[in-house]
Amino acid sequence: MNIDLSRRGFLKLAGAGVAATSLGAMGFGKAEAAELAHVRDFKLAQTTETRNTCPYCSVACGIIIYARPDDTGARRVVHIEGDADHPTNRGTLCPKGAALKDFVNAETRLTEPMVRRPGSDRFEPISWDEALDRIARAIKDDRDANFLATNELGVPVNRWTTTGFLAASATTNETAWLTYKVVRSMGIVGFDNQARV
Repeated sequence: MNIDLSRRGFLKLAGAGVAATSLGAMGFGKAEAAELAHVRDFKLAQTTETRNTCPYCSVACGIIIYARPDDTGARRVVHIEGDADHPTNRGTLCPKGAALKDFVNAETRLTEPMVRRPGSDRFEPISWDEALDRIARAIKDDRDANFLATNELGVPVNRWTTTGFLAASATTNETAWLTYKVVRSMGIVGFDNQARV
């Protein structure tokens, strides 16, 4: 079968086909309307989006956390995914990072500082102000009691060897540099980073 079709006729036919399929794709057909009637709302439509850093390892992958109010009115994380705009992971997450939602929503997750008082057999919650004051007091007392300004030969060493510091690795280079400078300026010798652990 041989069809005699001019170039102008072919372009008209192709243009009509493109117009018809475009109208159908825009939802003017009955099939598209029926399909749209059965589509549910996007599960993240009513959520608050927050960008953060994965807390697990030293890679510091970017994550996006989606939260919405639960039945009690408290915000609850409903979805966590990799941040496609983050230069470290570009949207990908390892298995631990992909399971962050369970970690965040776990009933056993600590959400406030806890202390076990002397002689007690249980931990009790305290305020952040009290916790930071206790930490600062313990650091000051130990440094005052154990700081070595000079060694046995009288050479200045400025060492504090009875306290160690473990830094978090899921941080920026600037924060890591500042942490290192603060720790070393106090004289702490035992300093390590989570990235090596």
